[in-house]
Amino acid sequence: MAQKTIQTDICIIGAGSGGLTLAAGAVQMGASVVLIEKNKMGGDCLNYGCVPSKSLLSVAKHAAIMKNAWHFGIENMDPKVNFSKVHDYVHNVIETIEPHDSVERFEKLGVVVLKAQARFMNTRIIQADNTHIKAKKIVIATGSSPFIPPIEGIATVPYLTNETIFDLKKLPSHMVIIGGGPIGIEMAQAFQRLGSQVTVLEGMKILPKDDPQMAEVVYQRLLTDGVKIIEGAKVLKVSNQSKTIKVMYEKDGETQEISATHLLLAVGRRPTLDKLNLDAAQIKFTPKGIVVDDRLRTSNKHVYAMGDAVGGYQFTHIATHHAEVILRNILFKLPTKVRKNTIPWVTYTDPEIAHVGLTEDTVKSMRLKYKVLRWGFKDIDRAQAEHSAEGGIKVIVSPQGRILGVTVVGVHAGELIQPWILAIEQNLKIGAIAKMMIPYPTLGEINKRGAGSFFTPLLFNERVKKIVRFLLRWC
Repeated sequence: MAQKTIQTDICIIGAGSGGLTLAAGAVQMGASVVLIEKNKMGGDCLNYGCVPSKSLLSVAKHAAIMKNAWHFGIENMDPKVNFSKVHDYVHNVIETIEPHDSVERFEKLGVVVLKAQARFMNTRIIQADNTHIKAKKIVIATGSSPFIPPIEGIATVPYLTNETIFDLKKLPSHMVIIGGGPIGIEMAQAFQRLGSQVTVLEGMKILPKDDPQMAEVVYQRLLTDGVKIIEGAKVLKVSNQSKTIKVMYEKDGETQEISATHLLLAVGRRPTLDKLNLDAAQIKFTPKGIVVDDRLRTSNKHVYAMGDAVGGYQFTHIATHHAEVILRNILFKLPTKVRKNTIPWVTYTDPEIAHVGLTEDTVKSMRLKYKVLRWGFKDIDRAQAEHSAEGGIKVIVSPQGRILGVTVVGVHAGELIQPWILAIEQNLKIGAIAKMMIPYPTLGEINKRGAGSFFTPLLFNERVKKIVRFLLRWC
């Protein structure tokens, strides 16, 4: 087949959330764009990550509500789970969203889409099958893939990852999950609620990047749901015996073994870079990702990298933010830098746990002076009305009221964290949240009440009382 060459303004390698955002924005602003994707359009988020996992969590939450309806005066029901139909529901959600990320949509926008493996020929040219792409600027957005830990015997065991677990059509009897981060914990709760027995093996503590006090609320709910969590467990060996998976681990100096029907590996992800031939492009990289500066430029001045490909936080919204930064740099020559101090994250368990800014441990390590503001959902009327009063908010502020970090654990925490993201980004002080007029009764009252507690010792004290009594003499 004859070799052909395409000249373009921007060549993007990878059609995940970041690559698609960049491609759509650039082509609609007048740039010519070539987009190369070897696998599915939409990347990990649509096909193996956010979309299917949140769909499965939604199904599991409905099952849990049926099991615990007595709080509302409704007789509990033991739901009959047809896991084959659960599988179909999850994949129907993916199929509903797929057209937005499809080849057809992007070709209609004017993007040239190539379904092939991309490979650098030199510092300026990309090869995709029989096509050479010469681009003024190249952007690497290849995402990440599940990390497979070097556990003895792992090659002999039929393990699952987030890329294969959503293909299951039969509910596992007993699933062992190695890894207690967001992926492992979300899947643990979902499958336990749908009827599996689930055991989580975690080398340290579950949800290690979150505030320990707030993560404890999620931990206790998982135990209530029936999930078995073994922290401080070092997995030594796995084996496959008579269609049963054996997992050997060490805890507190003792070796123990557990048997299961299914094994899920959820110990992190690593950047997908191995087939790009980055050396030919003179691009520096490490096992953690491509080396970039604050503007996402690589060691090759013609090439940018973004999202999971650069390591760090591996969130869809990070990739989208990176796309916005690169658009400003490439199209408008604006020296825009990546925001690093206002990165939010949410773990979508029930209850959810959401965070933005600095954690208390980080503030302590920086030796900053700070105050901790707390408010519980038990004091929020809407939460009581909905029997969702566990958890609360924790706000870290400077003595002057500068917001340093916020964690919310509870119902709809991912939605409730959003005003705090804006406040930190805009460098607003705690009074901006405290002065908001919040509709009653809403869960959002927890933000106002938590912020308002900063002023309690300043307003309700003997000095203020004396001033008020003095002023009232003249009324």
